[in-house]
Amino acid sequence: MDFSLLDVPRDLPVDDPQAFLRTAMAWHFGEDTGSTFWLRAAAHLPFDPVADIHAFEDLRRFPNLVNTLRDVPVEDLIPRGYGWPAPLPQVFESGGTTGAPKRTAQMPDWVEQVTRWQTEDFAIGGFVRGGGFLCLMPSGPHGVSFFSRRICERLGSVFHPVDLDPRWVKKLAIRNASRDVAGYVEHVIEQARWILRTQNVTNMHVTPPLLEAIARNDADVALINEKIRWLLLSGAHVDPDTLDVLRDVFPDTAITMAFGSTMILSQASTRVVETGCPTFAFDPRTPYVVFWVVDPGTGEPVPYGQRGQIVMNHISKGMFIPNNVERDTAIRLAGPDGQIGDSIAEVKPVEVFDGERVVEGVY
Repeated sequence: MDFSLLDVPRDLPVDDPQAFLRTAMAWHFGEDTGSTFWLRAAAHLPFDPVADIHAFEDLRRFPNLVNTLRDVPVEDLIPRGYGWPAPLPQVFESGGTTGAPKRTAQMPDWVEQVTRWQTEDFAIGGFVRGGGFLCLMPSGPHGVSFFSRRICERLGSVFHPVDLDPRWVKKLAIRNASRDVAGYVEHVIEQARWILRTQNVTNMHVTPPLLEAIARNDADVALINEKIRWLLLSGAHVDPDTLDVLRDVFPDTAITMAFGSTMILSQASTRVVETGCPTFAFDPRTPYVVFWVVDPGTGEPVPYGQRGQIVMNHISKGMFIPNNVERDTAIRLAGPDGQIGDSIAEVKPVEVFDGERVVEGVY
């Protein structure tokens, strides 16, 4: 079988998404090409993925196996079709909001594809080329800082990161140690404050909770207003009213948003929706990522314009993660022409997921 349909990077998506899906099933469940993880899982499926998965809606037949990504060896996630020795993957972990972190292995071809997408997103979204980039996002095993650094290299901007461990903040919040949470937030902002005072930065990536904390300090607000011309929010939810307040506090800074997930190995494309006041919609990059917004009780799609739980699917040469019921809810929107599945807006977490209280912390 010709597996070149799965090759990335690509400038344009494949012409035939259904053929892409069939090819992906043959790849991930072929004895010579599939990963140990999926070949082992296939033995317990009540259907044949190669013979029975014809359309993207059929991905609902798969069980949600993302919790097994908490402890599976990374080597078991790499498809055999990459050869031996396989290219070394980049390993990224989730924030651990609902338990032990989940882990993905992103192959070099996919890393390059995501880098190209996000570089284009930054450039189109208003990133000031050549101006330094202040990144108040998780470091360590999280992909967001890794990709931000690569994007800065492509856009000719100096990358200025801070140390940020979102898992520690979540532990503090779970213990209701509000004073310690506030202390940690100040620790992160203090790092950013020093960079703002001493370096040439005009772009900034920050989580909504951290930006809200910055907005409560007049001196920090003045620094942002003096230096930052483009600001990207992601990593935690922000409601439309709060977003309007932030726009008023930082009137000369273009504020945009991104939505991504470790479990889709990428982030969605952002567009502005005019509905009285501008809001952001997030379009998955199909056919590699497909969203559904469903009623959590029935699993059926909610009407457009209504809130439901997000179900995510990732299908690429490097990884396959179908039918993942996420901890987030969102408003269901129709996507652009040709998109498979739903677009989403106003993303926010549920209060309890898999029996665990959901704590965002600062990310």
